[in-house]
Amino acid sequence: MKIKLLCFLLFPLFLFMASPGFSASQPEIPIKDMVTMVDLGAKTCIPCKMMAPILIKLEKEYKGRAAIIFIDVWEHQDQAKKFRVSAIPTQIFYDKDGREIYRHQGFLDEEAIVTQLAKMGVTAPKGN
Repeated sequence: MKIKLLCFLLFPLFLFMASPGFSASQPEIPIKDMVTMVDLGAKTCIPCKMMAPILIKLEKEYKGRAAIIFIDVWEHQDQAKKFRVSAIPTQIFYDKDGREIYRHQGFLDEEAIVTQLAKMGVTAPKGN
């Protein structure tokens, strides 16, 4: 029982750590000519860990149509300042011209992310 519970609790963390996320070689954010969603959080933050599987799924589903990027602001503290983050997680949506369209603090579920992307002209993947 304890092993199953531990696996259940650690699996989202494993998924989050497996996500490409942000790196020093990352192109300028927001991505030029592409709708971009940036999630600023931390791999050890509970709501951030809850969002990890959602972000990984959406990153794959929207590949080539919208950029879904995670930045760990505890690892990259300069990014917290750059994006004016006062609480984590914070999600920022940018249009194709790089203008901030929407900002949210706290857990954001898949439906809300997909709805915001649709408002910005990015259609849901086929089959959804």
